Amino acid sequence: DVSGFNCSYRTVAAYVKLKKEQLYKPIKGTLPLLHKAGEAQVDFGTADFYENGLLCTGHYLNLSFPASNAGYFQLFKGENQECLFEGLRTIFEHLGGIPPRLWFDNASTIVKKILKYGERDLTASFLRFKQHYNFTAVFCNPSSGNEKGNIENKVGYHRRNFFVPVPVFESLVAYNEELLEKAVADHQRDHYRFNNTIDELHKKDKDVLLPLPAIPYDCSRYETLKTDLYGKFKYGSTFHTYSTAPKYAASRILVQFTASTVIPLDENMHPITKHKRLYGDFKQEQMDWIPYLTQLSRCPSALKYSGIYEMLPNPVQDYLEKLDKPGQRNVLKVLAKLSQENGFAR
Repeated sequence: DVSGFNCSYRTVAAYVKLKKEQLYKPIKGTLPLLHKAGEAQVDFGTADFYENGLLCTGHYLNLSFPASNAGYFQLFKGENQECLFEGLRTIFEHLGGIPPRLWFDNASTIVKKILKYGERDLTASFLRFKQHYNFTAVFCNPSSGNEKGNIENKVGYHRRNFFVPVPVFESLVAYNEELLEKAVADHQRDHYRFNNTIDELHKKDKDVLLPLPAIPYDCSRYETLKTDLYGKFKYGSTFHTYSTAPKYAASRILVQFTASTVIPLDENMHPITKHKRLYGDFKQEQMDWIPYLTQLSRCPSALKYSGIYEMLPNPVQDYLEKLDKPGQRNVLKVLAKLSQENGFAR
């Protein structure tokens, strides 16, 4: 008797379906994975830091050995190809060898496209890096972080234990050397599963490392870029501008990019100047006024409106103020010549 029952058929059917799924849905289990000594996993994490009083959002590259749970990490201001390569090269050199097998995710700096049957179309730059160091690259399935669970856990462990509270330092280069020392010290703790320290187990990883190549890999990216009428160029973001020199205005130049520097090169592959690499989605400019000294000597009236004027000591500013235009030209020519030979700071 269903008299008085005012529930629709659709509601009843949905309820029955839900109950069936709860009763008969198979439980998905996972297989415990065994990792060979020397095999390693790679991934980035995000952490804040203060460098010279400036708050930055950084990215730290992690390399973890699942068999021993040993980990290493390096901090950068970006997560680009140059940061990946420089971080791995530094860790390889610190280890004194190369893990024969490395697990990666499918980042665009490494994988151009995922093909059928699990194959990967790799970027040319990553192929060169891989071949130089002779390791085998293995890739996780998309959205399958559990396939490299050790590195996922290591990223969190490094953040909690080394980036909380927010670190404060003056030099990122020096701090990265310190991070390698901290990673080694951390290996003295007991393994979470075995009755050994991480360091004792890690010796087996080191025993099977591949030898380092005789020549370290050049982790730089080289690109030909166009300059504007001021000899400046933009890269990576319309927010980031870098200077060269007046003679390279409205031309095409080769630029070398590392994780931390941007170096425009002249026709003989010599640096025109060297800039700190910019990161962040806001307007920034790196301007080196020194290559513009010669141009200023031809037009000294523009001196007070350039960045060079503020860089000059007060006595030099006062002296230039008292000179006529020909005198200013001669002084600026001498400054340009001395700066070229000895550097502006001297």
